[in-house]
Parts: sequence; C-alpha cells; structure tokens
Amino acid sequence: MKFAYLQEPPFCFTDATGKLGGCDAVLAEKVCQVLKSEDFSSIETEFAELLPGLVDGRWDMTTGLFISEERSKLVDFTRPIWSLPDGLMVAKGNPLELNGYRSVAQHPSAVLAVISDQIQHQTALRNGVPPRRIRIFATQAEAAEAVAAGRADAYASVAMAHRGYVNSRPGALLDVIDVPASERQPAAGAFALAKGNDALRRRVDQCLGDLLGSAWHREMMGQFGFSDSDVDRLL
Repeated sequence: MKFAYLQEPPFCFTDATGKLGGCDAVLAEKVCQVLKSEDFSSIETEFAELLPGLVDGRWDMTTGLFISEERSKLVDFTRPIWSLPDGLMVAKGNPLELNGYRSVAQHPSAVLAVISDQIQHQTALRNGVPPRRIRIFATQAEAAEAVAAGRADAYASVAMAHRGYVNSRPGALLDVIDVPASERQPAAGAFALAKGNDALRRRVDQCLGDLLGSAWHREMMGQFGFSDSDVDRLL
C-alpha cells in the first residue's frame, strides 16, 4: 500500500533520521500489518496533490482528511479515524485578541492564512471573513511562517495540528486559540481511497473497527497528545 502524507504533526511527520511517525502514519502502517497482504510505503506530498494523486493512481491511501460531500465525489473515505475542532495559530500573546473566525472577520485589517483546498477556507468565508483578507499557502510550514513573520495575523486549521507544530518548535513565538463550537463543530476525518476499490475499503474499515478505541490505539494516540475523550468522540 502506498500511503501519501504531509508534514503535519501530530498526524504525520518525519524525524531527524527520516523515519515517518504521527498518529495517522502509525495507524495506517498498523492497518497494513493486520491485513498482512499489503506492503507499506510512504510518499510525501503537498495537500493540493493528495486527492489528484489518488485519482491518478500515484498512491492508494492518504493521511486523514476531513470528510466532505465535495471530496466524496472524487474519492472514497474509510470510517472516521478522528473528530477534531479547528483552531487559529496566532502570534505569541495574541496581539489582536482573536478568538475565532468571526473575530477575524470583525477586525478591519486582520489577515487569515489557510492551506489551499482545506475545509477551513470555506469555513472562514461562511463566518464572514472577506476573501481579500485571506491568504492561501501550500503547506503548514509556509502558513505558520507567515504568522510568525507578521504577514498574516492568524492561520486556520485543526487545533491539534497547530499544537503539534508549535510543540515541535519550542522557540516559535506562536500560540493556538480554539475556535468556538458555534463557529465550527468538531468534524470527522478519515483515510481517503481511490474510487472503485470497494474491496480495499471494506478490509480497511473492518481492520479500523477492531483497532479504534483499543488499548493499543489509545496508547498510541496518547503518545501524540490525544486524550481518551478525543478517541471517544469518534466511537
């Protein structure tokens, strides 16, 4: 199985030796081990290439993505592997006192960074952020660097991904603000598979049904900063 991933801790990331880790990567490799008939290999890419790569046959499964009706027209999703709230990455001390998408919309000059094709772009628009004050980046690192350098005032993504980035860079002058549930409810994410491979999807789903919520899964998720309540949210 060829697994496509992004550099986005705590979901997927490579360490100094090049070894791939993160909760999505470890879970995907565990699924392959349980299925026994699949050899696991990983391919790093950018977010905008994840779904086209499935369609083109460059890989068989991607790291977890938020499930949406639009994406489901292009690919199939496994059962959910996490359900998580959004967050804003802001400069240390949160100088603009931002507390969610609507506060960005209400501030006359606040600039919001998003990743190309991520759900948070549409969520920001629905909450009133003007398109002219949204900057689009290709990677997590580029968006975070824009906030650190003052080229953007906040970066919208999954709160856990923001914390993974900040925690991996102790010197980064960045904070994370949770987006209120009134603006964005915690949403489910799943592995994505190419359309038409129903046999693989059923096998992966059966394996996930055995793994998710198990003692192994809870311990593994805990290593990457997830609580039991984070796991229970998807069961």
